[in-house]
Amino acid sequence: MSQLSYTSEVASATAPIYEILKDQYEEKYWQSLAPYIYEINRLKKEKNAVILAHNYMTPDIFHGVADIVGDSLALARSAAQTEADIIIQCGVHFMAETSKALCMDKKVIIPDMKAGCSLAESITAKDVRLLREKYPNVPIITYVNSSAEVKAESDICCTSGNAVKIVNAMDSDTVLMIPDKYLADYTRQHTDKTVLTWEGSCMVHERFTPEDIKKFRAKYEGIQVLAHPECPKEVLDEADYTGSTQQMIEYVEDEKPARVVLITECSMSDNIAAAHPEMELVRPCQMCPHMKRITLPKILKALQDEGPEVLLDPEIAEASRIPVQKMLDLS
Repeated sequence: MSQLSYTSEVASATAPIYEILKDQYEEKYWQSLAPYIYEINRLKKEKNAVILAHNYMTPDIFHGVADIVGDSLALARSAAQTEADIIIQCGVHFMAETSKALCMDKKVIIPDMKAGCSLAESITAKDVRLLREKYPNVPIITYVNSSAEVKAESDICCTSGNAVKIVNAMDSDTVLMIPDKYLADYTRQHTDKTVLTWEGSCMVHERFTPEDIKKFRAKYEGIQVLAHPECPKEVLDEADYTGSTQQMIEYVEDEKPARVVLITECSMSDNIAAAHPEMELVRPCQMCPHMKRITLPKILKALQDEGPEVLLDPEIAEASRIPVQKMLDLS
């Protein structure tokens, strides 16, 4: 990889991408990124590979090499439909597991096995079994941001976008939502059902405070504040709109606010800003260290080595697919 250089061929091939990202990267730094983008895009075609990139990936990945972009569930559904032989998952480990569970016949690779998730790691399959013993007749609704083993112990899955709908569709007057306590709290405010929860949270979203939003409003006149439901309730109460990753994107594209801040992982703002230069995207400063483990050099190495590969026990894979499919059927 040290032999990669910024040639005239690389410059020409990556020029359309730099046109999108020129406000994100100075030209000198771009010249260090472009050779990786060029080689990754060349190699993925040679190996019939597809690159899935979460909204929290940096713009060089999101706009430079990704074939499919979106939130965790959208990426998994796309993975199941792809005709590629190799799937490169640019996100965190539970996303790669979900992709693998939905297409066991394909090689699923994550560029860094250490790209974990504080929320997914807050609960284990054993924890879920103990919860079922404690609440034997209560449906267990598991956020898709969880491991395959945890999904496998659950009754149904949900996303941050359909959580209220899934809860309301349950026959029971009481449900157990795991593992995100803030998503459960948000859902509780929008249903008549009793919502029990687990003490899990996302290390990025829980860091935001009401004071952060007040500072944005004081500094930027007329700013629209959009917040993710993984944030604490007092943060959501200060926002103009609460929605999932995809819902926030749709809000921005439909409402076209002149000035907006997204209370979520910072790279999502960078990616929207690149796609919508006419808008002023005020950047929040909370970054996911796990997502940022995925870089262009690691993606290239993953393609070259065809690894590290994410593997799943077939029984766990099958059991984890069931609650995901139930969610899709109800949605």
